[in-house]
Amino acid sequence: MNETERWLSVEEIAKHLGVSKETVYRWLEKQTVPAHRIGKLWKFKPSEVDQWVVSGDAATLEQQQGKHHGS
Repeated sequence: MNETERWLSVEEIAKHLGVSKETVYRWLEKQTVPAHRIGKLWKFKPSEVDQWVVSGDAATLEQQQGKHHGS
């Protein structure tokens, strides 16, 4: 990377991925999304989250949630 990657907030990572903040919080509850707690705040490195999505882990989690919530 050319510069140090900026940490993103829950709101920013949700926007980056095109999902709701509630979805990001569900992922945090399941401890699946790569995130770092700094004090009371959750922060994300976009490259880590992008790799998590590309690996298929995000899709797998959504499929599992759909089965449990009847969606």
